[in-house]
Amino acid sequence: MRKIIQAIFICLILVGCNTTKNEKELSRVISTPVPERAAGQTDVLLLKADPIPTVRVAFIGLGMRGPGAVERMTHIPGVEIVALCDIEKDRVEKVNKKLEAKGIAKAQEFYGDTAVWRQVTALPNVDLIYVATDWSSHAMIGIQAMKDGKHVAIEVPSAMTLDEIWGLVDTSEKTRKHCMQLENCVYDFFEMTTLNMVQQGVLGEILHGEGAYIHELKGFWDTYYNNWRMNYNRHHRGDLYPTHGLGPVCQAMNIHRGDKLNYLVCVDGKQISSINHIKETTGEDATDFKNGEHTSTLIKTEKGKTILIEHNVNSPRPYSRMYQLTGSKGFANKYPIQGFSFAKGTLNDGDIPNHENLDAHTFISNRIPRDDDKNYQTYKALMEKYKHPIAKELEETAKKVGGHGGMDFIMDYRLIYCLQNGLHLDMDVYDLAEWCSLIPLTALSLENNSAPVEIPDFTRGAWNKLDKLEFAK
Repeated sequence: MRKIIQAIFICLILVGCNTTKNEKELSRVISTPVPERAAGQTDVLLLKADPIPTVRVAFIGLGMRGPGAVERMTHIPGVEIVALCDIEKDRVEKVNKKLEAKGIAKAQEFYGDTAVWRQVTALPNVDLIYVATDWSSHAMIGIQAMKDGKHVAIEVPSAMTLDEIWGLVDTSEKTRKHCMQLENCVYDFFEMTTLNMVQQGVLGEILHGEGAYIHELKGFWDTYYNNWRMNYNRHHRGDLYPTHGLGPVCQAMNIHRGDKLNYLVCVDGKQISSINHIKETTGEDATDFKNGEHTSTLIKTEKGKTILIEHNVNSPRPYSRMYQLTGSKGFANKYPIQGFSFAKGTLNDGDIPNHENLDAHTFISNRIPRDDDKNYQTYKALMEKYKHPIAKELEETAKKVGGHGGMDFIMDYRLIYCLQNGLHLDMDVYDLAEWCSLIPLTALSLENNSAPVEIPDFTRGAWNKLDKLEFAK
């Protein structure tokens, strides 16, 4: 018996010796199959549709985000608000009254049940469906809207499962309709300035990125209709809200525009805060609570870059999306203090004060020192010199209209501008797919003791067809 065991052991060693390192690594990664693309169906990279001079918009979902979106659209020329839809009648009527108060024609009203949205996507006089319902209905509405011949913009996260994600990808490819996730954080002013710096090579090659959604929701849980968001966290494990943190990092790394996400590993920690909140507010012992107190995800890309994404809506911590980029020549950081560092001698720019004295140990920030403001003046000069062209055009109006400091307005404006001019959108359905995929894939990793999980190539082989991210002009 002992000789048999020894023989088996020797065989295993020989097999191991004949297995390449890459094969060993792949054998440890949980595979996520990519469905075959249907015959005649092609990718929608840089998808363009016929120009729509006046974009007719229908809004579905008028809870926490929808009314603000309607308000912002009233400030964009060439937009006609055709329909308003929600389960609750009073929400629809309230938004319509605000339109009438602005001298805008009253929109068609749809309300009454969870299926009424189906009448809206079928309307013949609508070009764009704007979805701001709860997460569970996002993909369902988006898929049907495209089948009904409409472009669709969907709040974050736009899909919660791989089936939903592939459904949106395939429907966009089949119908040739735009499907954009309403990820506002890529339009925040620091992120846009940093992206411009990256694209001009100021930070060198981006090697590592970090992002997060750290936002204690204790004061907000009760404002979600029928407690849907708390319930979702209670019944699901993983990073349930990854797109705010991941989106800006992926743009800086040209994901599916020359690089792709390969695999992830996820860990989470013991849940305390939300269990205590449920106990304090309802008296219930929520022993079935699945989402971790803090969830951390590491991602590796095809070109060897790394990304760290974190999720925590439970702990008493200051709001943070982290947003860090580490490049071969420099570093950018947004929370809690905005600023940059550069390798010595790399920022040779006469327009930037004190540039000759900068090195990796100097953090140029937006914090004004008490005695010497050279650091702050350098920061201001960098932010002005590398301000993104889109921000230069829209910043003043965006800050007046508002929406998370103006980034929501820029997001909506760019969506409408591209539709009006027949241009490709700033974010495509593959961005949506990649950023949302962390939701099911982190759960899969956690369910398998934090095993590595493959991230599908949602472009199905076209990830290096483009060589960089470009916003249409």
